[in-house]
Order: sequence, then structure tokens, then C-alpha cells
Amino acid sequence: METLGSTLEQKREKTELILKNVFNLPPIPKAIKEVLDLLNSPRTINSQLCHAISADQGLVTKILTIANSPLYGLQRKVTTIEFALLVLGYQELKNIVSVLSIAESFKNKTDQYLDQKTFWLHSFLTGTASRRLAEDLDFPNEGEAFITGFLHDMGLSIIHRFMHSSFSEVYNLVNDKSITYYEAELEVLGMTHEQIGSFLFEKWNFPGPLCDAILHHHNPENSKNNRILSSIIHLADYMSYKFSNGDAHWDKDLQLNLSDISHLRIRNMEEAEKFINDYKELFVYQINSVRFLN
Repeated sequence: METLGSTLEQKREKTELILKNVFNLPPIPKAIKEVLDLLNSPRTINSQLCHAISADQGLVTKILTIANSPLYGLQRKVTTIEFALLVLGYQELKNIVSVLSIAESFKNKTDQYLDQKTFWLHSFLTGTASRRLAEDLDFPNEGEAFITGFLHDMGLSIIHRFMHSSFSEVYNLVNDKSITYYEAELEVLGMTHEQIGSFLFEKWNFPGPLCDAILHHHNPENSKNNRILSSIIHLADYMSYKFSNGDAHWDKDLQLNLSDISHLRIRNMEEAEKFINDYKELFVYQINSVRFLN
């Protein structure tokens, strides 16, 4: 007789077999690829880069929207790509364009199971909030926090695009049986969306700390190598869900675990509530001002 453990392992193996077909990142839009190539070249000059970005007005709008996010923390409004390059620098601009390229590559059609605007808004909010938290908590790599926060739920997008029937099965299990997404994902796929996201980013040679934080963004206490970044993403994820009125339904069972964030100088629930509410106005303003996800 099959045990629960052996059944789970079989489902995991089947899921990993499907994931092998998406080991190669989907092609990114030509304009974004050109910009990334320029950002990776030591011979690039500012005028070349600004010209390449300006050729795609959609990309311009997205970069300026992120740069002007209140959670991104710049003191002056960024109105041009030239000024964005001046105040952000090449590395930060590369971080922004990189996550936009992945967002474009994995863009899928909205259906009853996953609203794409809601998904990418949640990703954007978590990314910019992670960067702001990293800055406020003196974490040394704000850019890494931004990228990790933006990509933390990419496993969901991968399931929705490449294993759609499984995604719908997970969705229906959650609603019909009143179980958590974590339980439903394990039951259907043998893996959670955190494991799937981390699994693929590791295969794509993304940095280890990023993969670890994505894997543990719901349970930072299990992170062995990067607990502070994992905790920052966990907190940003919780805040993004809380202040967007619960639109990210896959996070409806997400609980803030104080033991996960105690090393972020938050000692009890009273301090946690005060800390979180200090960001409420910034979140609400940002949610109301974001337009590029339409």
C-alpha cells in the first residue's frame, strides 16, 4: 500500500519533470533585451542607454513608476530617464529592468483563477516594500531585497502558465474543502509555489540568497543562510496583503509570526502593529497611483 510520503514524492517528481521544460527563461521583449545588454556592457554611455529605453514608452512608464514609488524612498520626483539614471545608477536600473523582463516573459492571460493585474501589483508592492524595509532596517543590499520581493511569488505564475490544470485544481480544492493553498499545492503538485519558484531560480543560476529567501518567504525561521532577507520579504509580503484589502487571495492564510521577525527589532505584537501601520499611508498612496499594470 502506498504511503502518504511516497505519494507526495511521486507528485513532486512529476512536477519537477514538467518544470524541466521551462528551465530556459522565455524570450524577453526585444527592447528590454537591448537595454539589459547595454547595462551589462562596460562600454555603454548614458546617451545610448537613455535612447534605448526611450524607444519603448511602456518601459519608460514602468521605470518611472517604480522609481517614484513612495516605498522606493527617493526624495525627489523622477520625471525623465536621464534623471532616473542619475539618481538610481546603473545597478539599480538593472535591477528594475531585470524584474520587468521576467514579468513580461511570464505574463499570462487573466482568468477566474488568477487575475494578472492583482498578481503583478502584489509583486510590485512586495518588491518596493522590501527595498524600503531593507533601507529602514539597515540591510546592506537594498537592490537584492527589491528583486527578491518582486519575484517572491513567481512560483504561482509558473504553475498558472505551465501547469494550468493543476492551478485550477489547487484553486478549487481551497474553495471546496476550505484548506490552505499550502496544503492544496502539496496535495496536487507535491510542491508548494515557494519550492517551485526557488527550484527554477536556482536552475537559472540566480544568486543563492535570493533562492533561499523565495523558498522561505512564508517561514523565515527555516532559512539557514539568509534569515534576515527572508524575514524582510515575509514582512513585506504580509504588509502588501494587509494594505491591499486581501486582493492577493493566495495569501489569505498568511500569518505574521513574531518569532520570524524578532531579529528585525520587533519584539511583540504591539510593536509589530505600530511598525506596520507606520507604512500604511505609503502603501495606500502607492496602490492608488500605480497604473502600469493595467
